[in-house]
Amino acid sequence: MASLCASKFFLIPAAADNRTSSFAGVGSFSFTAATNSKKSPPFTCLSISTHSGIKEVVQTENAPAALGPYSQAIKSNNLLFVSGVLGLLPQTGKFISDNVEDQTEQLLKNVGEILKAGGASYSSVVKTTILLADLKDFKIVNEIYAKYFPSPAPARATYQVAALPMDAKIEIECIAAL
Repeated sequence: MASLCASKFFLIPAAADNRTSSFAGVGSFSFTAATNSKKSPPFTCLSISTHSGIKEVVQTENAPAALGPYSQAIKSNNLLFVSGVLGLLPQTGKFISDNVEDQTEQLLKNVGEILKAGGASYSSVVKTTILLADLKDFKIVNEIYAKYFPSPAPARATYQVAALPMDAKIEIECIAAL
């Protein structure tokens, strides 16, 4: 169970009474207001209860199969978690080429197929993580990336890593809202 609590100081108004309501299949929310005395500010607490057993595997033959014991993507709590994707051709499991431009284009096409299989699209992506073999490729990757993700662009982190699976030049993972 996760909780988010704040006082009136943070401009979150206190609820007048205790309420519980369902929220898009996530679980339940509890709103609790407390005012112990006239000197203390109102206090509101939001709790989210989720069931860990609610997850659905997403798999498509239109993107390369996972290279290990993991799923292409998982749906859970109205989110789609897409595992790291490489620029492999789905038909062969081989890289489209050895350059970062081609690998980036191909892996973004692969991401699109996984998103589609999960009921999402590029426009529903809220967060991406890019792993680069060489941070000098940052500019060219940005140019290609911008063609796929419409404004407002998702939140993002980009890292240079020591190595990627199969000596890939780039890997991208993402989270999409459903």
